[in-house]
Amino acid sequence: MTLTLTVSDEVRTLAPGFTHVAIEAHGLVNGPSTDASSALLDDAARRLAVRLDGRAPHEDPHMAAWRDTYTAFGSKPSRTRNSAEALAKRALTDAGLPRINVLVDLYNAISVAHLVPVGGEDLDRVQGGMRLVRATGAEEFVTVAGGEETVEHPDAGEVVWCDDAGVTCRRWNWRQGPRTRLTEESTSAIFLLECLSPMTAAEAEAAGAELAELLEKFSPGARLTVRAAE
Repeated sequence: MTLTLTVSDEVRTLAPGFTHVAIEAHGLVNGPSTDASSALLDDAARRLAVRLDGRAPHEDPHMAAWRDTYTAFGSKPSRTRNSAEALAKRALTDAGLPRINVLVDLYNAISVAHLVPVGGEDLDRVQGGMRLVRATGAEEFVTVAGGEETVEHPDAGEVVWCDDAGVTCRRWNWRQGPRTRLTEESTSAIFLLECLSPMTAAEAEAAGAELAELLEKFSPGARLTVRAAE
């Protein structure tokens, strides 16, 4: 069954230029990072350096739009960066990008190469449909702090992704919760590429197509459904 993704009217009003591309995938093969997935991350860092041409990630027009949007819902974008900007900053350091697992490596590579926030959720752990909403502050976000599970509550007005069990990602795409993240055992996933103007639907779909191609390459036989930007 196709996962339902809903963007609330409140979020549409806050960010009228928002679009997203979704890739639903089944029959995936995951595991520890490989030389091939690691090489993709290194190549993405090189592509990013060419794209920025000496600028800082936040000076890119798409990243600047995300900073403006974070400010609009009450978050400080220099402290809580969108996922693409945070990854880009790491990619430009000597330490480079982290190696997590194959599936995460693939979508992180696309995020960095195209400077677009990309997330991946384990469909077997998502409960009900997923919704992008402005939080009331009563929602629960289960995370890990100091090695122990803890419950946080988003700020009122904060943009969050949630399912029937609670918040899956805080501050739009800043911090994913551990409940639905992709592990080495994950075989089904939803990947979301999130875009604001000035990034166009065509650019978002091109990034999505590249991710779909990588998923098919690393998981031969996987069943993919790519949803156009909406």
